[in-house]
Amino acid sequence: MMNTRSEDPRERLIFALDIGAGGMAEALSWVDRLRGHVGMFKVGKEAFTVYGPALVKEIRARGARVFLDLKYHDIPNTVARAAAGAVGMDVTMFNVHAAGGKKMMAAAAAAAREEALRSGKPLPLLIAVTVLTSLNDDDLREIGFRTGAMAAVENFARLARAAGMGGVVASPREIGAIRAACGEDFVIVTPGIRGSDAVAGDDQQRTLTPEEAMAAGADYLVVGRPIRMAVDPETAADRIAAAIASGLRSRGRH
Repeated sequence: MMNTRSEDPRERLIFALDIGAGGMAEALSWVDRLRGHVGMFKVGKEAFTVYGPALVKEIRARGARVFLDLKYHDIPNTVARAAAGAVGMDVTMFNVHAAGGKKMMAAAAAAAREEALRSGKPLPLLIAVTVLTSLNDDDLREIGFRTGAMAAVENFARLARAAGMGGVVASPREIGAIRAACGEDFVIVTPGIRGSDAVAGDDQQRTLTPEEAMAAGADYLVVGRPIRMAVDPETAADRIAAAIASGLRSRGRH
């Protein structure tokens, strides 16, 4: 399973291509604009619902890499078939939701490996979503969790590793607990990255800056609005890449 960490900080930056109103041409214009400034493009539910696999195909045709962020969460057989389909789309990374349980995650991992062997396509990095970064401890209690976000994330991460996942998606604030529970080779993909400037309509709760998240041990950062809404998105992406490099230096490894 692909889990190599690049020394190029730009390769650690994933741009969230979750826009659906401007047509395929607008979505792809962001790929053309930011290629060379970011390492991967995240296609989530919004963009995939509007454009489907055609968007992934067009991004790949441009030589860019895709993180397919659909958070598969269903019975094991269904998620296994979806995982095989994701491998067939030649994505670099895709995810399931850890709340689907260990059996579901194991089925997805096995199906991805089998499809990669059958098709000759590269095996993507398969990761599990823990607790959405829009949720805080009060939200979790409201929906029936008996623990706060930190404990829930750590438990999900342990289950994901045991099920054969290559890593998790988690808030930057839980990185230390995940590293302690799952080790250095377990990949952590971190959304909820914010700078000092407020972002209009922001619904993220458990956030850190890019430098803080990388210093804490993140492997990849997912950033959307702070780049997309910037006056100069390319420069904004380059600044985040520079912050990633600084954070990597501060923890003493690349």
